[in-house]
Amino acid sequence: MRGFRERMLVRDVWAWIDERIKPLHSESCPTTNSHGRVLAGDIQSKMDVPPFNRSAMDGYALQADQTVGAGDYNPIAFQFIGESFPGQPFLGEVARGHCVRIMTGAPCPLGVDAVVPAEFAILEDKQVHITQAVTPGKHVGLAGEDIRKGDKILNSNRRLRPQDVGLLASVGVTEVEVIRQPKIRLVITGNELVQPGETRSPYQIFDSNSVMLQGLVERDGGMLESCIHISDDCEAVRTAIISPGADVVLVSGGSSVGAEDFAPVIVVEEGELPIHGIAMRPSSPTGLGRVGESTVVLLPGNPVSCLCAYDFFAGRIIRRLGGSRIDWPYSQQMYGLQKKIVSAIGRLDYCRVRIHDDGVTPLAISGASILSSTTQADGFVIVPTDSEGFGPGEKVTVYLYDSWSRK
Repeated sequence: MRGFRERMLVRDVWAWIDERIKPLHSESCPTTNSHGRVLAGDIQSKMDVPPFNRSAMDGYALQADQTVGAGDYNPIAFQFIGESFPGQPFLGEVARGHCVRIMTGAPCPLGVDAVVPAEFAILEDKQVHITQAVTPGKHVGLAGEDIRKGDKILNSNRRLRPQDVGLLASVGVTEVEVIRQPKIRLVITGNELVQPGETRSPYQIFDSNSVMLQGLVERDGGMLESCIHISDDCEAVRTAIISPGADVVLVSGGSSVGAEDFAPVIVVEEGELPIHGIAMRPSSPTGLGRVGESTVVLLPGNPVSCLCAYDFFAGRIIRRLGGSRIDWPYSQQMYGLQKKIVSAIGRLDYCRVRIHDDGVTPLAISGASILSSTTQADGFVIVPTDSEGFGPGEKVTVYLYDSWSRK
């Protein structure tokens, strides 16, 4: 066994990632399957939305200037000549003194410029008596009111939300150019691991990192290429790392400098490992390198360290490859600290905290194998490299694991 000769600062690892990792090429994707994908270019509308003048109310379409003076004691009569429904418009032109019954969303016929709501109209023997005056354009949605032909409706590098996909559909877009999703391979190592549902010996533990990492990869826009569970066997680990087909290989476990930590040696032999050992707590054994066409991230096997290393480095790589923003995928909020957080100059600390009515308290600073600390915590605080920690009463930025889950 050997120790780390030196540990790289987190900010320098980020700089290495940002310099070397670039978005993947684009591909065409059906609009119906594009939710969560990242646009490769701006989208311009090829049509007006709505494409025609339409009624915003159920009522009667007519010429507004004919309603001047209308009221409860002075109803004005119009000749009723037909109806306009959504998808079934009145096809004629409406002359002065005439009106058409119209439903919300239905096309406005030629010759009309306003709609009187139904509650201000009485139909009797082909005569409609209007009891409210309206101005031109009243209760009419004009063509192009929402979107004009040629308008830029979505910007490049936008990760599409459900409402964005709905907007694309509303202008008739059936295919969009999106950044290809990065293909992610998970390599989960360890003689001590068994899968949930399998028989466990007294000295084995159930694997949790694979399911956690799959959720994180999906969150960040990656696509799982495969998930490989293997024992601490050097050649099996080698095959899992060097096999082609993945943009990113995440190796969980065997990333440090112990006798059975094969992954770092394999990456050096098969490619390059410029980063191994980072000045942070937890996750200091993390490594980053490249083998063939794949970026390889060596993640610690302890669950909290694995989560931390993923969020700091692997998630950043996946988001960058997929064209998403690289900053933290967590909302942030300032809170007063109730108890001190102690750190050391030259090392970044990832501290889990719990939110109370009057501030936050550190839940656990050490204990990289205690995954439950992340479920009990509401979020985490980052103590930067140049700080010895924070004292009681100081305001700290909390990165919220999930801003809507706290009860």
